[in-house]
Amino acid sequence: MKKTLTFFHTFQTLMTTGKTPYIFTSVYLVLTTLLVYIFPQQQFFFLLFLVSAWFIYSLPMSRNFKLGLGIVVALFIVPVLGVRNIFYFEVIFQICIFAALALGLNIVVGFTGLLNLGYVAFYAVGAYLWAFFGSQQAYLLHVIPGTAPANTPFLLPPDAFYLFIPLGMIAAAVVGVLLGLPVLRVRGDYLAIVTLGFGEVIRVLANNLDKPVNLTNGPQGITPIQRPTLPQPVMDGINAMLYPLIGRYATLDEFYNMFFYVIALVIIIVIIAVIIRLDDSKIGRAWAAIREDELAAAAMGINVVNYKLLAFAVGAACAGTMGVLLAASRTFISPESFSFMQSIGVLSMVILGGLGSIPGVILGAAVVVVLNLQILQGLSLWLSSLRQSGGVIPVINFAWSSLSNQLDPAQYQRMIFGLILILMMIYRQEGLIPAKRRMRGLEQPVIEDENATPQGDKPEANHGAA
Repeated sequence: MKKTLTFFHTFQTLMTTGKTPYIFTSVYLVLTTLLVYIFPQQQFFFLLFLVSAWFIYSLPMSRNFKLGLGIVVALFIVPVLGVRNIFYFEVIFQICIFAALALGLNIVVGFTGLLNLGYVAFYAVGAYLWAFFGSQQAYLLHVIPGTAPANTPFLLPPDAFYLFIPLGMIAAAVVGVLLGLPVLRVRGDYLAIVTLGFGEVIRVLANNLDKPVNLTNGPQGITPIQRPTLPQPVMDGINAMLYPLIGRYATLDEFYNMFFYVIALVIIIVIIAVIIRLDDSKIGRAWAAIREDELAAAAMGINVVNYKLLAFAVGAACAGTMGVLLAASRTFISPESFSFMQSIGVLSMVILGGLGSIPGVILGAAVVVVLNLQILQGLSLWLSSLRQSGGVIPVINFAWSSLSNQLDPAQYQRMIFGLILILMMIYRQEGLIPAKRRMRGLEQPVIEDENATPQGDKPEANHGAA
């Protein structure tokens, strides 16, 4: 055990000195990229490739070098690997979607200290906004769901999608303010209960607003939802670059996956820039004061209600923007996409990554998505293949075909996430990447009293007479 600890200490020291982190990160990125490129169906190699993002972020390297590697990975390596295996595009797109949602919820929960259990409602607002105006639903208001006439026109052209990205942000922010006005009269557990109810109200409305006027098409959902058009010269140029690497031309679906991935990446960069600015401003300090002690913040002259409303609005805007993107990328939405468990999932990402930490919640979103889409699903598929193989488990001579489907890891997703959160609360309450402001508070030096008598020293006895 001692030798193992010594090895890790030596490795950590080596990774933080000289040019070693530059060489290690570059070599690791090249090797994992080649492994995924040569074996596109091996998901384990893709997991190793995702770890390279952590090395780029955490190892001590110059900002320009990190930025250059990040651009190469995001705009060159990921598209090539995504076209090689379209499932990888789906994983990274899901990470981007939930990272943006976690960043928005982190403003409310991590920065301001308000527990919101209905956050997915703002996600639904943006999704249904584009779903209604970007589909045929406006012409089906008085049609029974499932009986739409053929050749029904679309209300708006597909390229109106670009306009609805800011409109979805504004609409969700307005709904956030409208929710905050009556809700912010309560605190603590009562606030969590009210926001939970709001999230369920939005889902039930989406499920039942198919009569008397068919606004949402009820539980059947809205489809088809338009995607924006892609310029043919751009696709031809990308195909000309990808063909020597992939050996074929990318399909239209692969181009759309690439397109929505880039849009999600741009939105996340904008969200991060805005949040960093807010966190380092008077607004961020006011949010921190409200989180630590609301009464003390109000006594110091902070308008608590206004700053809480601003937190709700900014957090909701992040979710509304991603809702528009979700509707366009899926071309179908239904109320089941915005259940209570979605809100709990996003909250678990924030807690896992670190309350108030921007890189922490992104890491939390990546861990949860990869665990859900790759590890648990991959283990379930592996067990399913073993059942169909007709083999037996060694030693105990138990047939794989007799193994119950109830033991599939994918069915224990909530239990596994619950165990992870319990362990985090016990052993690492600050999250995987603690917020810098929180760490500064934890690392404050202890100020000793200069007049205190040091331990081990005895005061001299007063033997003399005055």
